[in-house]
Amino acid sequence: MDVNQIVMDLPRLLGQPLWQWLLGVLYLAIALLAAVHAMLYKRDSRAAISWIAVSLLFPVLGPALYYLFGINRVRSQAHRMSGQRRPLLQVGHERGLITPERTLTPPGLDTRLEPFARVSGRVATHPIKAGNRVLILHNGDEAYPAMLAAIARASRRILLCSYIFESNHSGRQFVAALAAARERGVEVRVLVDGFGELYSWPRIGRLLLRAGVPAARYLPPRLLPPSLSINLRNHRKILLVDDREAFTGGMNIGDRHLLASASRKHAADLHFQVQGPVLAQLEQVFLGDWRVTTGERLPPLCGDIPPLADGADFCRCISDGPDDDLDKISLTLMGAISAAREEILIITPYFLPSREMVASLQSAALRGVRIVILLPAENNLPFVHWASRNLLWELLLYGIDIRYQPPPFSHAKLFVVDRCYAQVGSANLDPRSLRLNFELNLELFAGESVLQLAREVQRRYPLSTPVTLEEMDNRSLPARLRDAFFWLFQPYL
Repeated sequence: MDVNQIVMDLPRLLGQPLWQWLLGVLYLAIALLAAVHAMLYKRDSRAAISWIAVSLLFPVLGPALYYLFGINRVRSQAHRMSGQRRPLLQVGHERGLITPERTLTPPGLDTRLEPFARVSGRVATHPIKAGNRVLILHNGDEAYPAMLAAIARASRRILLCSYIFESNHSGRQFVAALAAARERGVEVRVLVDGFGELYSWPRIGRLLLRAGVPAARYLPPRLLPPSLSINLRNHRKILLVDDREAFTGGMNIGDRHLLASASRKHAADLHFQVQGPVLAQLEQVFLGDWRVTTGERLPPLCGDIPPLADGADFCRCISDGPDDDLDKISLTLMGAISAAREEILIITPYFLPSREMVASLQSAALRGVRIVILLPAENNLPFVHWASRNLLWELLLYGIDIRYQPPPFSHAKLFVVDRCYAQVGSANLDPRSLRLNFELNLELFAGESVLQLAREVQRRYPLSTPVTLEEMDNRSLPARLRDAFFWLFQPYL
């Protein structure tokens, strides 16, 4: 019998039609391609193993899920928008860029801050800038009036970026203010996250465009071509008005941040009004995001802003995301923990630190550093709260002081070391913020603002309930099983 005839008859002889064999070979090829891609691209071995298993064990569905949720497309999109080309078969590893060592201590900066400046100076894109003024704003009750007043004062340009921009009363106030600025000739650009926009209806993007305000959505979910990822979100919050003032922090726009409102889902938070040379760094971050989203290149307006005569704060912006900025905030936080000598104060709404950060905190506690971590007693994401409780014993065992803040839910994010160094901004201490989202933190060096942030933690401290090791050890079996189950999904919460 002819060899070719044998090959053609083999599927029939084995009892299966030829098309089924071809489909099986095609599936196996796709599954192997997805598995090899995960093995080469993923830096975390647990993530690589998980995606390899999903791709090989679930026909069709596994590779499809990996295509939708497992591939980092932002780096290639950024290269495409910037006009750069990458060879088709080049493997791009998940890693950030380390910059050449820059000047560690600008004139006037206390030399004891050199260890903090050294770490962030190697990973941050921007230098430390002197002569800034940072004002702390509590909740939307203080922040929104100040932001709306700044928009009303604008004469040249307004740049606004927010993860959640709700279409309730507070959101519509901002839409009206932005539209009024646009009508008087101010250049306005608004960037909202494509997934965060879905938190309210009607979508704020439609209201903005209907009001004549140029707006864009960052990686909006869509079916064709498929883009359904809930990862790679733009979690940054920036409002930049002319070259005079900016607002940044962790607060979104919506009624939930007005503690005086009738909303049942109150969220207490902190935001920051900033003036001085660091505004140019905030502008650069926004313009980069806008260019990647729309392809439009806006010229910078801030330029070289002179230091304020009464500006006591040294500041630097740290942008972070699953592109060239990967791990920058995480590295600077762990570097600051390693440099701590007396005290580390942390406030965060979501606490799922990496194994490396847990080890850094344990090491600092063993050196005698006082560590205080304030978490919300009531969380808007209960499964994150439960997962967090599964790891608290690892820190309590080393004498780290963990406390739960009373309601309302605290969405604030603060990190203060030795009352001389601080970070504020949009990043939470969880994998979604530090690995998947695009975040923006502001470093503060040895100014009055750092002392105010330390006092903010101390003000909340006696109002919060301590968490004890005995309490964690004595959880009921159902509670322990629940906490451990959600902890398994820590990389994706």
